Amino acid sequence: MIRVLLADDQRLVRESLATLVSLLGDVELVGTAADGDEAVALAARHAPDVVLMDLRMPRCDGIEATRRLSVSHPQVKVIALTTFADDESVLGALRAGARGYLTKDAGAEDIKAAILAVHRGEATLDPAVQRHVVAALSDAGATEPARPELPDELTPREAEVLTLIAEGLSNAEIAARLVVSPATVKSHINHLFSKAGVRDRAQAVSYAYRHGLA
Repeated sequence: MIRVLLADDQRLVRESLATLVSLLGDVELVGTAADGDEAVALAARHAPDVVLMDLRMPRCDGIEATRRLSVSHPQVKVIALTTFADDESVLGALRAGARGYLTKDAGAEDIKAAILAVHRGEATLDPAVQRHVVAALSDAGATEPARPELPDELTPREAEVLTLIAEGLSNAEIAARLVVSPATVKSHINHLFSKAGVRDRAQAVSYAYRHGLA
């Protein structure tokens, strides 16, 4: 059973979602929260696998709660489930560590599919949200200055993973930061270790500093 916690400040929505989640097969609802602070506290208490997180909530909003969970409980996968699909909400949630993003137009099967996907280590995005992400990446690519050539034929993603290793992040924390699966992070690490000729994380950190990647 996949353990699910949901957070939404509107009582009617929260109770409706609780009923819906309780009816999904292979899913167990372990708690409901009315704001981000409560979501983080309940996650520490109940150790859910997945959190369905509203974004606009009082006291502590869903983006801040997601950021806190990605640091304190990186094994918990967050799916943003919200009315809003604007750039600020979408990119803010993903940068905070959300592994999925659905709007509240999603049906029961969409929500179940998203829960199963993020539990497997995959990312899942509502089609409308995907357009925002693609547009943001296109804009960033058009304005970002050319980067210097990376050493030892490292790819940009491998260099990014190396930088995060140098920051002291674990594989799970890197996966949450980059919105990829831990298996993907491990694959990047194996490739960059081979290219850089390093055997462990300590050598990788030294390599990163020598080459200006940390």
